[in-house]
Amino acid sequence: MKEEETMKSMADESIEQNPNTNINPSILKRILSKRRTWVCLFISVYALLLSFSWNLLHSILDWYNSTTSSSSGSGSFGWPALYASILFGAVFGLLSMAAAVAIAIPATVVTWITVLVLLTFAGKPRKALVLEGRNITKDIVGFVIKIVIKEGNVVAVICAVIGYFALVGRNGDEDS
Repeated sequence: MKEEETMKSMADESIEQNPNTNINPSILKRILSKRRTWVCLFISVYALLLSFSWNLLHSILDWYNSTTSSSSGSGSFGWPALYASILFGAVFGLLSMAAAVAIAIPATVVTWITVLVLLTFAGKPRKALVLEGRNITKDIVGFVIKIVIKEGNVVAVICAVIGYFALVGRNGDEDS
């Protein structure tokens, strides 16, 4: 009993003498270890993305309105709408790719860890596991990139088509 008290007091003294132990982490490490910090960073990045894209969409729409109002009788009715809709599709496609990457990264890491753990339990030696890990990483990253690009392109095309018909329909309603 007395030895335990002596050990405890010695441990307390060593912590007081050496404040750089793992019990007293730095402020940055403490902040970054919190889940709410990462959630706030995630929300902040998405807020910035949405703000920039919203401003870009407004500038595209302003350009379209100025182009169609200045050339109302020249017969170039469809081209500004086509250009604006392609830009709308590109903006929404990039946003969807950013969202997909933000969701895919944690899922990819979990998948990668799971596969490596399963290979370890299967009895692979360390050197073979390192080589398999590199190959698995290349395969997973390539697969994720293909899916993200495909998804972004699909969203971009859908948004471009909808944007074109919305702009042409809006312009047609203003003329009549």
